[in-house]
Amino acid sequence: MQKSKLKFLRYGTAVLCVFGLLCIRGFETSLFYDPLHDYFRNDYLTEELPAFDLLPLTLSLSLRFLINSALSLLIIRLLFPNQKITWLAILYAILFLILVPMFFSVLAFWPENRFALFYIRRFLIQPLFLLLFVPALYYQQTVGLKKS
Repeated sequence: MQKSKLKFLRYGTAVLCVFGLLCIRGFETSLFYDPLHDYFRNDYLTEELPAFDLLPLTLSLSLRFLINSALSLLIIRLLFPNQKITWLAILYAILFLILVPMFFSVLAFWPENRFALFYIRRFLIQPLFLLLFVPALYYQQTVGLKKS
């Protein structure tokens, strides 16, 4: 009985983390500074980039990525408790160190490349890596069980 309570607690906490991700998405305009939010919701292919403050935008993108990453890693840890996720945390850090300079490079040197700006920003502000890693880890876990 104790094992089933722990399992319920693990999955319940994972659901709360997913709810946290949904809240971040739902309240993004009031929680984070992002002048590009409305820009990309409209006809961004014909409009000019909006004015923005670089430091608040950097801090906002970084904070959002950090929160999404922390919740994503916690979800992965809860769903796969036997899996070592240190390598995933390092991978998230590496992706952050690659994506932020890419985002600001495109913003500074190729602002006309709106598709690149849109997709790099999307990887920074949404937990897309979670959608990639959970199925991969599940597959790895089931294949590992079949080999045993």
